[in-house]
Amino acid sequence: MDRNHYRFRSVWELDADPDVVFGVLERAGEYPDWWPQVREVTPVDERTGTARFRSLIPYDLHVRARESRNDPRARVLEIEMTGDLQGWARWTLSARDGGTSALYEQEVDVNKPLLRRLAVAGRPFFLANHALMMRSGRRGLRKVLARRHTV
Repeated sequence: MDRNHYRFRSVWELDADPDVVFGVLERAGEYPDWWPQVREVTPVDERTGTARFRSLIPYDLHVRARESRNDPRARVLEIEMTGDLQGWARWTLSARDGGTSALYEQEVDVNKPLLRRLAVAGRPFFLANHALMMRSGRRGLRKVLARRHTV
């Protein structure tokens, strides 16, 4: 098993229409407004940008993300990442009673040298860090959606 390889899967149950959720998630440049650990997103062109992430672990992760799929009909958003993380991430949205089930999947290899050296001892912390980041993102997205619903 490669200690620097990670697969993540999270499901967020959201009380909003899937098309509304899709509209928020496809605007990656606005993620720092509602997802605290997404510190910065800078567009490079229409389909590419750079992002900086930081959670409890005191290291920034920098990635270059390229949109590989934006399918409003299927409600799928996917990016390919290079940089401190190499791999992909995908949102798949589906309607559920009164809202949306948002499946987030990510498969990456860590390229940041220090984190690679800490792979074995640090893995439990890296996993906990990611879980915290996902909970915080879900909370932030729910707030954004609640504001849109009440307007």
